[in-house]
Amino acid sequence: MTRFRQVDRRTVLKGVGTAMALPLLEVMSPTRSAFAAKAPSGPVRMGFVFFPNGAIMRDWRPSGDASSLSLDSKTLKPLAGFSDDVLALEGLTQHHARANGDGGGDHARNASAFLTGAQPFKTSGADIRVGVSVDQAAAADVGDRTRLPSLELGTVRGRNAGGCDSGYSCAYSSNISWKTPSTPMAKEINPRLVFERMFGSASDRAAEKDRARRALYRQSVLDLVSEDAADLRKKLGGSDRRKLDEYFTSVRELEERIARAADADPVEVPKVDLPGGVPREHAEHVDLMYDLMALAFQTDSTRICSFMLENAGANRSYPEIGVGAGWHSLSHHQNKEDKMVAIQKIDQFYAERFARFLGKLKSIREGDGTLLDNSMILYGSAISDANRHNHDDLPILLAGRGGGTIRSGRYLKYADETPLNNLFVSMTDRMGCSIEVLGDSKARLNDLA
Repeated sequence: MTRFRQVDRRTVLKGVGTAMALPLLEVMSPTRSAFAAKAPSGPVRMGFVFFPNGAIMRDWRPSGDASSLSLDSKTLKPLAGFSDDVLALEGLTQHHARANGDGGGDHARNASAFLTGAQPFKTSGADIRVGVSVDQAAAADVGDRTRLPSLELGTVRGRNAGGCDSGYSCAYSSNISWKTPSTPMAKEINPRLVFERMFGSASDRAAEKDRARRALYRQSVLDLVSEDAADLRKKLGGSDRRKLDEYFTSVRELEERIARAADADPVEVPKVDLPGGVPREHAEHVDLMYDLMALAFQTDSTRICSFMLENAGANRSYPEIGVGAGWHSLSHHQNKEDKMVAIQKIDQFYAERFARFLGKLKSIREGDGTLLDNSMILYGSAISDANRHNHDDLPILLAGRGGGTIRSGRYLKYADETPLNNLFVSMTDRMGCSIEVLGDSKARLNDLA
């Protein structure tokens, strides 16, 4: 009978100027023995994915009830294979995305109120104020359990100064994550820098722009920790070795994709200066950021992440799917069928990207389940119908089982004006947080389990 020495859950592989976190292995179980029962299920992760211009709700709504769900609508059909892994939630409202006496600016309020449930102070100056977002409230409570308290991702940098929407600061349109009511958490859009944040030291990250140090970053992080990895393999059984090999393969592939993106020729668009490492194709960029979120969760680099697919009021066009007009311009569709059809194509494009991400999470085994089982990933917006700037009955999906605390595969329909923040505090409970009230939350959603 072979016994393998236990390995601490916080073990990292170290090399020259880098440290690499590990996935959850069976040998990390505190009760492991030759007759070990089930491996630990793993920590619960929480992610928030924001899209900016609402949805064509007639094509969004799935079918089902409190006991079943079928993601069979035109927009959500790419997610049909995950119907058992998702909750669809109807009737949730973000009241403070509404004007409430402040006039225009629904898009800025959409982003800033999305995770805060607070009314942004209308200003285009430096005196911005909204509220603490759910991700940052959770990070303040349990973020010390990981190397990174939270991770903020995006595809468009945006600005934190100047006016962007009807008298609202650009900070409101560019951020969904707020550490304090006046401090937004800047998102990272460069995949290489996200990767280095997870695996590089602070001094390495500070030196990234130093040309003399770039040769180090061209090396694989796997090469840098190879000696430590070889020592670790001696302590592992067969199943853990296979899991480690699969993990290393995914890291290597991700590194290669990031390197290819960084080496690609600049996008041939006049007067556009893209940062190094950002892919020229938007779909590839979105997929890379999703993959980095998955890697951050897999390595327990962080358990809390937010991802802005686009800034509020985004007016990107999508010629790759046959949509040449700008997204925001189309969103004021006035019920014109051609514009609504175009928007639905955009909605479906992002649903496809989200489906790919869920597939990634579901493919990663963890304990007796998957990484998706141990996650809660909210996908949605604080606008429903952008033509009317509605902020009630929002398009909201919650993927994952929260470590077995959520009964997925159902369509839950709530009373009108149920605060979205009721869902948020319910999610933080499953993270082990002690948050009683967040924004305009009034109660827990007790039917998630």
